[in-house]
Amino acid sequence: MVPLLLVLLLALLLFGLGFAVKLLWWVAVIVLVVWLVGFVARSTGASGTRSRWYRW
Repeated sequence: MVPLLLVLLLALLLFGLGFAVKLLWWVAVIVLVVWLVGFVARSTGASGTRSRWYRW
């Protein structure tokens, strides 16, 4: 009975880990797209040069 519970627990853990990793990949792709759009669509400053759209 205990080995069966351990196997089921391991399967549940691996399924949850796989879901979290897949979710993190989607978050990374969304952040990359937002960064690229902000990099391309940044506004021009008062002197006519392109300014940084981020703060750091």
